[in-house]
Amino acid sequence: MKLSLGLRIGLVAAITLLGLAWMLPSFPSVRNSPLGELLPQDQISLGLDLKGGIHLTLEADVDTALDNQLAQIGSEIRDEAREEKIAVLKPTLRPGHRLAFSLLKADQQAGLDALLSSKFKNLAILERTPTADGRVEYLVGFTQEYRTYLSGLTVEQAVKTIRNRIDQFGVAEPDIRQQTGGRIQVQLPGLQDPERAISIIGQTAHLEFRLVDDAVDADKAARGVLPPNREVLMLSAKGQDGGNVDRPVVVHSEAALTGEAISDAGTAFDTWNQAYVTMTFDARGARQFERITGENVGRKLAIVLDGKIYSAPVIQDRIGGGRAQITGNFSVEQAHDLALVLRAGALPAPVKVLEQRTVGPSLGQESIDAGVQAALIGFTAVVVFMVVYYGLAGLIADTVLMLNIVFIMAGLAAFGATLTLPGIAGIILTIGMAVDANVLIYERIRENLRRGYTPRAAIDEGYSRASMTILDANLTTVIAALVLYEFGTGPVRGFAVTLILGIVSSMFTAIFVSRVLFDLLTSRNSASAKLSI
Repeated sequence: MKLSLGLRIGLVAAITLLGLAWMLPSFPSVRNSPLGELLPQDQISLGLDLKGGIHLTLEADVDTALDNQLAQIGSEIRDEAREEKIAVLKPTLRPGHRLAFSLLKADQQAGLDALLSSKFKNLAILERTPTADGRVEYLVGFTQEYRTYLSGLTVEQAVKTIRNRIDQFGVAEPDIRQQTGGRIQVQLPGLQDPERAISIIGQTAHLEFRLVDDAVDADKAARGVLPPNREVLMLSAKGQDGGNVDRPVVVHSEAALTGEAISDAGTAFDTWNQAYVTMTFDARGARQFERITGENVGRKLAIVLDGKIYSAPVIQDRIGGGRAQITGNFSVEQAHDLALVLRAGALPAPVKVLEQRTVGPSLGQESIDAGVQAALIGFTAVVVFMVVYYGLAGLIADTVLMLNIVFIMAGLAAFGATLTLPGIAGIILTIGMAVDANVLIYERIRENLRRGYTPRAAIDEGYSRASMTILDANLTTVIAALVLYEFGTGPVRGFAVTLILGIVSSMFTAIFVSRVLFDLLTSRNSASAKLSI
């Protein structure tokens, strides 16, 4: 059922007002005015090429990830062997991603081989060497298939962790994607502090809780005199002059608990308004933390992050509830950033910065100016051509074309999309496609007028026949744009977004809005009045 002209005019007016309400806040002069307080707060986000920001190329240290995974498997081998009453000395890493360990009793070799083949199928036994004292030296490594799988998984996990950290950092529309060779590209629009960004993105954030061994002389240990299964780490503390000094602390090599058990982290302040980091463990981690603190009352528990001790408090009592905290003379920003990386999870491997580039806002403004200038030139050329070639009908086409641009800008703001330089190119392309729809309709109307139709009949027939053609042509373009959006990244997706919004908007304005204007025009004239087209 066809709506009455009044209802259609009201619908167009309502949609136009909504479009203006979402478009106008993107202009600072409107956003900062009293009118801006009444409008939606959504505005168009600008991409790196327009707003400026930081471009980073990172590389995940896959070799370290392989060694870390192999070391963890070594601990699991020893634990599993102990349950089977098989005596295995602590495994150690060897160059080339290999793991060496000793079987104390040669007559248990069959049992150990069966254990490795059943529970550690991703390992291959590279060497098995009997020794004169009755032991068997094993040398194992990952199978080639698992090494390839683990390398790819490491980079994927690094991308996911970096994305989680940046999302919590509050950067709008970051572009994070995996490249070949274990590389990761990161683009952060609007961010102008590369050092802080690199610190947050690149921090491994491997958290461990290790028991301190106060029975060992720390100074001698720092000179290399260490008992087995002990390690020297540095603790930053305040010196007599008020500055920070590093002092050695002897800790157990094996972690009592790791940061994988953390479910949440945040920032809090003590009675002296000093910031510190709070941590909440998951159910399993809470039980382990309660057991560890209950069994070691009176001892120090070092909180180690990426090989550095942040604090080593004395365990006063069993700690239940699954909560802990990290103190260490943090500034508010440092505490916030540390909580952020703990909340987002540890990187599976360290990452190093291969390329760092800062795009200044001035360069982005030049791109905006160039893009706007190109759009204005194209828009002006189309407006002039349509008026010269189609007369009053061309003016109607120009009116709906301006509405089309309003709707595109409103859609970008409402959906939180990012406008990039290719996105501006998409808008310019949409201008041509929107006029193309009007040209198809107008040529149909002209043909009908030459056949002797009245203006009203020519308009009805022209819109009826041309609308399906326009719909088919634009539908195929939308499908192509959706494919670009789904599989593209960065600027390609920006182009696809503006293209999709432009096509949907142009179909509405060219088919519906322009028809309303034609009906309004012909309703005031007689059926035989001349139509300027």
